[in-house]
Amino acid sequence: MTVDPRQVLAGVLTVTMFVMLGNMIKRDHFDSVEANQSGASSGNYDNVETTDHAVAALHRASQGPWKEDGLDLKRCWTKPASEEGQQSEGFVTFSLTNGPEYHVLQIADAVVVARYLGATLVLPDIRGSKPGDKRNFGDIYDVEKFVRSLDGVVRVAKHQPAEISARNLAVVRVPNRVTEKHIAENIEPIFSRKGNIRLATYFPSVNMKKTEQKSSMDSVACLAMFGTVELQPEVHEVVDSIIERLRTLSRKSDGRFVAVDLRVEMLEKKGCQESGAAGAKSCYSPEEIVLFLRKIGFEKDTTVYLTQSRWDSSLDVLKDFFPKTYTKESIMPVDKKGKYLNSESSEFEKVIDFYICSQSDVFVPAISGLFYANVAGKRIASGRTQILVPATVPGSASAADFSSHYVSKKNHLAYSCFC
Repeated sequence: MTVDPRQVLAGVLTVTMFVMLGNMIKRDHFDSVEANQSGASSGNYDNVETTDHAVAALHRASQGPWKEDGLDLKRCWTKPASEEGQQSEGFVTFSLTNGPEYHVLQIADAVVVARYLGATLVLPDIRGSKPGDKRNFGDIYDVEKFVRSLDGVVRVAKHQPAEISARNLAVVRVPNRVTEKHIAENIEPIFSRKGNIRLATYFPSVNMKKTEQKSSMDSVACLAMFGTVELQPEVHEVVDSIIERLRTLSRKSDGRFVAVDLRVEMLEKKGCQESGAAGAKSCYSPEEIVLFLRKIGFEKDTTVYLTQSRWDSSLDVLKDFFPKTYTKESIMPVDKKGKYLNSESSEFEKVIDFYICSQSDVFVPAISGLFYANVAGKRIASGRTQILVPATVPGSASAADFSSHYVSKKNHLAYSCFC
């Protein structure tokens, strides 16, 4: 006889929602994965607790997992002073690639390099994953805001000067979070020789934890990461319309909703359908996300937004237990789908997801990586600190026990810029 996995999951949920947690387990979370630490946990669904501790845990769960946003943080940096007298005649060019979670870091590195060299920064283009997929910076981001925010910090050219061609641009590989030492030793000599350079940022790590090392370029990096990039008005309007719709659908939870970064193709690449693997996990399947959300207290009528663009049958289990689960396909304004959902480029879809996850009441990353890390940074900067990292939960538990280490330990790079 064929067993429907959703029926099995339903049975497990029915039993485990009444299982009280005796000893709180450690999170099987992404922070440990990215820091190369171990910490996988396993659960026991058979022991039913009837102690006062268990009753208290049930009471906490009944209060629901929602909490108020954290206090607004203040900037720990000031806008760098103008260095107009130290400007060179050279140009720094670069492109934004791989999605919005990379863009802010690529911009920060380019601004830091241009500031150090006294060079003029050329406004970047945006390149997708497919050959020939290229957009203007202004197709997604606010050009005037970008230029205005960097006034007096670095000169910005909106267009690459005609006299600069690929032939006289030296391509320089730049490690993310580039240091002054690296610029002085590896970039400045090439710039002095060639006059113009093109940066290609690479990412040795997805770790966004702050460091204790201080640099005269810290304020430049903070400005570049958190003070230069905003969506251009039309894209901003699409994001706002989706968020407004999600809040309208969330009346029973006072307009609050959960955003889950869960993309089927990424789960398949990472092998997340496998369960019970040894070691810390880098992603969670739809079934595991359902169990996690239910056990930390999210009710059946909770509104859930998924970063998956179009519905996939593997997500049915989420719809079964959280009927108000939506993708962009089901909730984007109809008149916007042609441009923002059905285009050959996925760049718009990634950007929309990034900003919705940054503004949701709760963010749950089902996949580790830079998307999670940089959404966390944007949320920390705006005081939206409810970031819940999935784990295997043997009984009911408090959502607070699964707060991202980026928040609970205040070790995200954003805490170097906001305090």
